[in-house]
Amino acid sequence: MANSKYNINFVVYKQVLMAKKEKHKPINSRKTLRTHHHSFSLNELEDKALYRYLKKYKIANKSKFFREVVMFEVISRLEKNSPTLFENENL
Repeated sequence: MANSKYNINFVVYKQVLMAKKEKHKPINSRKTLRTHHHSFSLNELEDKALYRYLKKYKIANKSKFFREVVMFEVISRLEKNSPTLFENENL
């Protein structure tokens, strides 16, 4: 009888520790599929600085890096320049 008690506790403990994996949709069926392409050019010094930064911070995905940096700046500026109910001077 003592063995069955320990086995039950072990099974319950094992169920708590095991987390279920999230299921991801296939890339082609995502609603936010990236289809718009943009490109830009850099001079020699900018290119060296960029690659030094990527190497220093171990950034492997340049596309993701550019997207995050650019969109962060765009959204920040849009929020900063958005109309407000009250003037900032009155606060």
